[in-house]
Amino acid sequence: MTVAAVALIIDRGGLVAADAFLPHVEGTRRRPQRLRLAFVVFPSRQERRDPLRDGGLLGILGGERREDRLALCVVGLWRDPSGLHPKRVMLSMTAADGGNVGQRLVTLAAVCAVAAISTAAAAGSAKSIPNWAAPQIKTVVAHKLMDAKSVSKFHPNATLTNKTLTNLAADLKELGSSTPPGTDPGTTTTGTTTTGTTTTGTTTTTTTGSPSAPETMAQLDKSLVRAIGLGKAAKEFVQGAQAAGLAVPGRFGNEVVARLLGLRLNHPAAQDFLELRPQDPATRAEAAYSAAQILGFGPLVDSWQIAQVKSLAATFALPELNAWQSQILTVAFSKIGMPYIWGGTSDNTETEFGVTSRGGYDCSGFVWRVYKLQSYPDEGTLASTIQGRTTYQMSVEVPRSQRITFKKLEPADVIFFGSRGPKSSGAEVFHTAIYVGNGWFIQSSDEGVALAQLTGYYRQKFAWGRRPLREAGLEH
Repeated sequence: MTVAAVALIIDRGGLVAADAFLPHVEGTRRRPQRLRLAFVVFPSRQERRDPLRDGGLLGILGGERREDRLALCVVGLWRDPSGLHPKRVMLSMTAADGGNVGQRLVTLAAVCAVAAISTAAAAGSAKSIPNWAAPQIKTVVAHKLMDAKSVSKFHPNATLTNKTLTNLAADLKELGSSTPPGTDPGTTTTGTTTTGTTTTGTTTTTTTGSPSAPETMAQLDKSLVRAIGLGKAAKEFVQGAQAAGLAVPGRFGNEVVARLLGLRLNHPAAQDFLELRPQDPATRAEAAYSAAQILGFGPLVDSWQIAQVKSLAATFALPELNAWQSQILTVAFSKIGMPYIWGGTSDNTETEFGVTSRGGYDCSGFVWRVYKLQSYPDEGTLASTIQGRTTYQMSVEVPRSQRITFKKLEPADVIFFGSRGPKSSGAEVFHTAIYVGNGWFIQSSDEGVALAQLTGYYRQKFAWGRRPLREAGLEH
């Protein structure tokens, strides 16, 4: 029987709802059927290796995002008729910050693994690739972009070609200077403002060669960033990182800008096979989504989104970094633009829960890669400082006396976010990232691996940090 459910278990006197393991939200959105499991077997320890390949049921340890609400295939479970509470609960005889956190979360992870495998595999079937960008494709067709005659003939899963991207960039540049104020292209279904004709003088090219040559996701972002007049901003982000001594990939500035603008969509976990890395060929659906987002900005000269990115880029700078901070942040920055993948810990292909992804990271998987799976010369005990794979575990491994407050954050600190900010308990921590300095941090979240500012919502939800470099005796 396949049902929509949130797995619920009783573990050593504690009651743990599965949505405690699926943050960026404080509780489940709906009131699904709830189920109980009496017991589960889990590994006794973790080693320095890729836990999602070698850890069996330990593999389901990520999933920190709001969209991940899988239909769960339940084996050996029975319904909980009480329904319990719509909010997540963490009631236990042991304090949430106590030593049994890791064991409790591993148990929960195993339950999720048993529940998710069947439907995730079905969702990932190559025979049923969804047209996930249908609303955006409708917008693109309405504006006569991408040589699209109709929604039904758009071919969303076809590879984006050089010719199509070149024309799209030129047309978006023209539209951005002519779209009337007040227009909402995101909901337009009839009428156009321009034709799809390309003017050579405004063409933005990304590669040379055959017009039918495929374009990568990185080339898509580069072309669009330049088309909307943010090429200089992309360079300024690169210059700010390099001035601090960091080596960054060539796509760095463009990916920072594209993700600040929200040009990427985070697919649900069961559709992680749709996620594309920067080096992967882009699809027409991805291009349509990006184009619709840009059209939603209105006239580029009046766009607050464009103005904000320009302002951020012009002031982007990092503090002076010591050698170890530089190593950590160089590795972190090398992942820029990688997609968010539930349970992901690698740049390369992984198959988790029956769904194959090309590579990517969830929030704690990103931290795990940088600090646990990456090897550094003369690192000493650095790899063993972070022991737990989940955000929850990572956040409570250090005593309160060693937690870093907001005002004392330093580059390369691991930071945590909780539903009650600094007053959060370990049970309320839902997200983790790496602090960069001067109010910036790098994370894997809805935008994939991206830079973000520790302001607004993030500042409000900031709980505490920890300093693995100090824990390993490498602070200076």
